[in-house]
Amino acid sequence: MRTPLDVLQKTYGYEKFTGLQEEVTSRVMAGGNAVVFMPTGGGKSACYQIPSILRQGVGIVISPLIALMRDQVAALKQMGVRAEYLNSSVKGKEAAQVISSLHKSELDLLYIAPERLGQPGFIEMLEQLNIALIAIDEAHCVAQWGHDFRPDYLRLNVLAERFPNVPRLALTATADGPTRREILNRLSFTEDDIFATGFDRPNIRYTVVPKEGEQVQLLNFIQTDHFQECGIVYRMSRKKVEKTAEWLCKKRIKALPYHAGLSAETREKNQARFMSEDGIVMVATIAFGMGIDKPDVRFVAHLDLPKSIEAYYQETGRAGRDGLPAEAWMSVGIGDIGFLRRMIMSGNAPEERKALELRKLNALLTYCESANCLRQALLGYFGEELKEPCGNCFTCLSPPSKFDGTIAAQKALSNVYRTEQMYGVNHLIDVLLGKETPKVLSQGHDKLSTFKIGTEYTKEEWVSIHRQIVSYGLLDVDIEGYGSLKLNAASWEVLRKERTVDLRKDPIIAKKISKKEKNIKLVIGGQDCPSLTTPEAKILLDDLRTLRNDLAKEQQVPAFIIFPDKTLLELACYRPESTSQLYAISGFGDQKVFRYGNAIIEILMQHQDEHGRPTDLAPMPESKFKTVPTHQKESEPEIPPSALETLELFEDLQDIDKVAEKRKIKPATIYSHLTACVKSGKIEIKDILNYSNSEIECLKDTMSLYKEEGFLQLNPIFNTLSGNYPYEVLRLVQAELDYSIK
Repeated sequence: MRTPLDVLQKTYGYEKFTGLQEEVTSRVMAGGNAVVFMPTGGGKSACYQIPSILRQGVGIVISPLIALMRDQVAALKQMGVRAEYLNSSVKGKEAAQVISSLHKSELDLLYIAPERLGQPGFIEMLEQLNIALIAIDEAHCVAQWGHDFRPDYLRLNVLAERFPNVPRLALTATADGPTRREILNRLSFTEDDIFATGFDRPNIRYTVVPKEGEQVQLLNFIQTDHFQECGIVYRMSRKKVEKTAEWLCKKRIKALPYHAGLSAETREKNQARFMSEDGIVMVATIAFGMGIDKPDVRFVAHLDLPKSIEAYYQETGRAGRDGLPAEAWMSVGIGDIGFLRRMIMSGNAPEERKALELRKLNALLTYCESANCLRQALLGYFGEELKEPCGNCFTCLSPPSKFDGTIAAQKALSNVYRTEQMYGVNHLIDVLLGKETPKVLSQGHDKLSTFKIGTEYTKEEWVSIHRQIVSYGLLDVDIEGYGSLKLNAASWEVLRKERTVDLRKDPIIAKKISKKEKNIKLVIGGQDCPSLTTPEAKILLDDLRTLRNDLAKEQQVPAFIIFPDKTLLELACYRPESTSQLYAISGFGDQKVFRYGNAIIEILMQHQDEHGRPTDLAPMPESKFKTVPTHQKESEPEIPPSALETLELFEDLQDIDKVAEKRKIKPATIYSHLTACVKSGKIEIKDILNYSNSEIECLKDTMSLYKEEGFLQLNPIFNTLSGNYPYEVLRLVQAELDYSIK
């Protein structure tokens, strides 16, 4: 009888459960309910997928987004799990086929949109089935005042009434106290059902910087720290999204826009590119992101403030889902603060709700202006204590100093008063610094008592002081008055010396753009892997990515569903030499070894032939090696369907370049496909290469001689032949020799 651990290891390709996965899985397997609060990337989906595979019947998963369903179902199918989805994109015969499979008990999991439950007869149909469990993903969508509220989630309470004996789960990556209580009350769970891990995402570096030329700051950040990497940039408005995406493209960054004002076709096309291509930067409003299951997002940047810490945490949580280093970067300016406060106060929500939203915004501003560890401040908001500073956030790496800013604040506030509360920060700073600009002179502000009283600070420092006192609620920003600053009751407390003000000195931020070469270090099994930045390692990773991208295009799925980046990095760290050794690499279960094992090993061996095997590789844990099941023996390699398709096309066109063009994949991949076919006796190399029989026999004799002398790599042969025969040709010859000695 299979256990959850069996499924985790053989189907998912992971050695052990993480966090609370095992406890949740055990609860559900025993027929109990679970409300799961885990950070993004914590493995929530396995908590319902594995019990669905093992329990009798089909697991029903309610998910709010089509893209999320599509990607999760595609990933499950790659592992050999029987999964389908029903949503508005599935119509006619396709939908009928899914429902037929349901009634025939041919599915392990069915993903459905929440609105599907409102369709006449659908719940009645489910009642006729054997249901293994019901999982409600993104459960925070049930919170009526939450930032992702979905009205259709309110009807999900009917599931507890109609399926009282079926285990139910509710899962989310983030929820504050009020949202947690709403999930329990509206979805009929109890406190005893809660499984909550910490909110910390240690692989994410948190960075908050003062806004100063935001687009140039963003470009500097991308080109310096995340050049050619995938990321998301959040902007407040559609106009800003379009402008920023266009500007980044002009700077040779592959950027795409995404917002609700674009056509559905354009949004879907841009999202598909983001999910399937490397190095895409998506510039988006908050309409983009929830349910995006792309593991290799290396950064999330906010050029405008989010509305709350909850929104910030969830949006930044889309980075680094694969556990590799990622960054959450945000720039903060006075205009952002005033805009959000004005938006809250001018909305139609009840006063009680407005007060709550203001408190949430003020909590975010306190986080932004913190002089202490940002991770400690972030986790503290969610009620967690991090005892020591993290050492991996901007304030830990570039600690700002604190100072008594009471006099500086009084000067700034007095200046606002003397200029009659009609001007923005730039003009106010000119007055404080004593600059005789045309505007200062024309308004007579050079005659004010505050003119030139602030020369002890630079312009940048005064910008920081004004931003901080606005953040602390000591000044208001009049958005309708073109950003002019206004005094409030708290301002007068400072002016009357009834209140002191502590400020921080912003760290100096480099403005020069420079592209960094990253020294990636991957820690696996408690060991440091060698550096992956050597030239030969970069070539290997590029070859592995090319194979992954080709496989993804052939199967019309995002590349990360074939393998995430972490798997490719582990392959480059360990360099397995057989399919049985692939089981030591995370993400390789039986199905993926069977489907892709031979292709992966071929790439690794080709690279080893050309570049040799590094002497400082991390040792592979031999305990993880497995004998490949008999129907998947290495001695009888399975030819991938893609290779057979290449062979058929080559037999028609008789030209490798034309086949590559027709199939829209690289010639190197075509050679790889034909090599697999030669090794299996499907074609002879004389039908591929334009060489005479005597020349081919001479090559075979040379290679056989070197093999007898103990040379197992192709590099010495390549050099002996003065490079006149490319490695692709030598591999074809080697494949025919291997076939002839079977």
